[in-house]
Amino acid sequence: MTEHSQLPTPNAQGVVSAELKAIVEALIFASPEPITPKMLFRLLSDEPKEDVTAAIAALRADYEQRPGLQFVEVAGGYQIVTRPELHEWVRRLFHERSTQKLTVQGLETLAVIAYKQPVTALEISEIRGVNTSGVLSTLLERHLIKIVGRKNVVGRPFLYATTKEFLIRFGLNDLTDLPKVEDMAAALGFDPPAGLTEQTLREEMLPLDEPE
Repeated sequence: MTEHSQLPTPNAQGVVSAELKAIVEALIFASPEPITPKMLFRLLSDEPKEDVTAAIAALRADYEQRPGLQFVEVAGGYQIVTRPELHEWVRRLFHERSTQKLTVQGLETLAVIAYKQPVTALEISEIRGVNTSGVLSTLLERHLIKIVGRKNVVGRPFLYATTKEFLIRFGLNDLTDLPKVEDMAAALGFDPPAGLTEQTLREEMLPLDEPE
């Protein structure tokens, strides 16, 4: 197949082309982040969108029968990942990528932001009982959190929230997929601060200033 050749299309009975399905699988597997339907349509622009959609659906069905991997929707896109029942087998790798790269302080701070967002640095420090300025800088550098506005109080402090990279790193489609605080803390190996389980009203935000 040449670079510009037309990909095979479903036959008259509507059976998805094995080659098209294989290409979609390869694209999803090779993508460093969840690949969206829009991106797949663009990469496979020579194919009718309904054929690409059918290939995605067929691939999803195939992975329902696979014991080790599963086809999931994460952060608005698709990924091929290990099944949750195999968590203990991949736990060491998970800790290599997440726990060891982030200190306990970093994980605690990230958890506070995830469950209390949007939240200020002072509020994070009050929940954790320690200053968090250095940890916030690290999380910002790793694109796990972002500044989303300012709190409408004296001093107009920044408000922090999690990012799409956070969703990808922890295998979440959106924030409604967050597990219980206790379950997340146990999985990541730290004790959640007491204030993390308390309910917080959503902050009134002010728009960010233009960069100076």
